[in-house]
Amino acid sequence: MITAERLIELGALTPQIERFLRGCVAAKLNTVISGGTGSGKTTFLNVLSTFIGDDERIITIEDPAELQLAQNNVIRLETRPPNVLGKSEVRQRELVRNALRMRPDRIVVGEVRGGEAFDMLQAMNTGHEGSLTTVHANTPRDALARIQNMVLMAGLDLPERAIKEQAVSAIDLIVQLSRFSDGSRRLTHVTEITGMEGDIVTAQDIFLFDRRGVDSDGRVLGSIRPTGLVPNFLDRLERAGFPMEPEIFLADDGILP
Repeated sequence: MITAERLIELGALTPQIERFLRGCVAAKLNTVISGGTGSGKTTFLNVLSTFIGDDERIITIEDPAELQLAQNNVIRLETRPPNVLGKSEVRQRELVRNALRMRPDRIVVGEVRGGEAFDMLQAMNTGHEGSLTTVHANTPRDALARIQNMVLMAGLDLPERAIKEQAVSAIDLIVQLSRFSDGSRRLTHVTEITGMEGDIVTAQDIFLFDRRGVDSDGRVLGSIRPTGLVPNFLDRLERAGFPMEPEIFLADDGILP
C-alpha cells in the first residue's frame, strides 16, 4: 500500500502539503478528490484515509471494493449487480442512504458516478463532516460542474441555484490529481470552495502545480507551490491540533494578499 511518505519520495506531494492535508482530514473538512482515469484517485483516497483516527466509525461505499482502510471500526458496503432474473441489484444510491442510518462518523464513497451524488451532498450537509469521495474530472471547476450534473441524474426537480448551494455548503476542499505525459501522477491543485457570488460558485486555489517544461528524458519538470492565498478554515485546523504558519502559504514573491 502506498503511503504519504512514498508519495513525497515520488514527488507527487510535499511535506508541507502532506501536513496541511492531514490537518484538513483531522478538522473534518469534506474533501473531493478529482482526476482523470488512471490519475491515482483511489490511491490518494487510501492515503488520506490513513489520517483518520482509530476512534472514528467509518463506512465505505464502493463499486467495486478497492479501498484498504486500516482502522478498527470500518464497515464496508459494496454494490451488487442484478442477478440472472434482473433483480436484487444494490446500487450506490441505496448504500449511501442506508449508511446514514448506521451512525457513521465519516462516509467514504469510492467514486460518485450518478444520482448518489445528491445523497452524498446531503450526508455532508447533515452532520457527517469529514466525508471523502472521488470524481472523474480534469479540473476542480469541472469536478463541481460534474457533481451538479450528477445531482440532476437523481431525477429531482431542483433549480440549478439550489443544487449549487447544496454543493457549496457541502464541499470544503477539492484535491486535483493529474497523470502527466511521462506517466507520473501528481497533485496539481488544492482548491477551497469559498461560497457563491450571485449564481457563480467561487473558489480559490491554495496550491498549484508549476510546470517548468520537460527534461531530455521526457520527464515533466515542476512542483506544486503555494499561490499566496490563505484558506478561510485555518481556525478549524488549529482546533484540530494542526496550526498552520502563514508562511507556508507564501507565494514565490513573498506576498500574502
